[in-house]
Amino acid sequence: MSALRLVVAGSPSAAVPTLATLAESDHEIVRVITRPASPQGRKRVLTPTPVADEAARRGIAVLEARRLSEIESELLPLDIDLGVIVAYGALVREPLLSWPRLGWINLHFSLLPRWRGAAPVQHAVIAGDAQTGATVFRLTEGLDEGDWYARLTTPIGAHRTAGSLLDELSDSGATLVRTVVDQLANGTAVARPQEGEVTVAPKLSRDDAMLRWGENAEQVHHRLRGVTPEPGSFTHADGQVIKVLDAVIARDAAPLPPGHLRRESSRVLVGTGTQPLELVRVQPAGKQAMAAIDWARGLPADRLPVLA
Repeated sequence: MSALRLVVAGSPSAAVPTLATLAESDHEIVRVITRPASPQGRKRVLTPTPVADEAARRGIAVLEARRLSEIESELLPLDIDLGVIVAYGALVREPLLSWPRLGWINLHFSLLPRWRGAAPVQHAVIAGDAQTGATVFRLTEGLDEGDWYARLTTPIGAHRTAGSLLDELSDSGATLVRTVVDQLANGTAVARPQEGEVTVAPKLSRDDAMLRWGENAEQVHHRLRGVTPEPGSFTHADGQVIKVLDAVIARDAAPLPPGHLRRESSRVLVGTGTQPLELVRVQPAGKQAMAAIDWARGLPADRLPVLA
């Protein structure tokens, strides 16, 4: 197998395992491309991306750019065999799309063509899919449309969040990427056309994270898990935002009207279109996260708010 000269593009923590795995392979990472440092936290401290931190730790040269076209003149003179991209945050267009000798491969966290777009794991959980996965495919000008080289599947289950699934897929997907890179290096990689129904997974908005208590309990629970940890589910109580950090379906509880609360000795329930949900942890506006029952005990017993 001939070692390939690579460029790796990525930004969030989900891309770090792929960078680390390739850095520890026989292939050479010539450049890492990532989004520029951005203000983070309440103090708005200018912070490099997780990928930039990992590349710096490994002594790999980094280029920061919001769009690859901004650094085109620095990239095109480089002799590159393959581009690898994982959640970089911008499209690759010509002439850079055709620049590496073997083109680009992309690690996408879905079973393509289902959930093409920016938030595939989140949308899979919100939709109540039984499984999700990761696909390594050939990058083309169309959104996540290229032929695929390898994929893996994992069950979503009834309790996992989008965050925990993405952590798992980031690690297992990194191994998948390395396998495909090795196959491209030795000429055994086989690309197959995508088949099946196409669905799209746009970036989540704040509205996507608002819980809809009129939906059935499963739908509400899917949405809560699908937007955890980002952007984070929420509801309103007496006009105040309440973040809902954790909840479970209370299958043993008597029905409640959607959004209505019932405080019991050791739990607090909220009605949906079917069974109630038991709120486990919440974060009221301006306060620390707390057990939901502790929050409910601080509410007037004769006037529990209706969540909306």
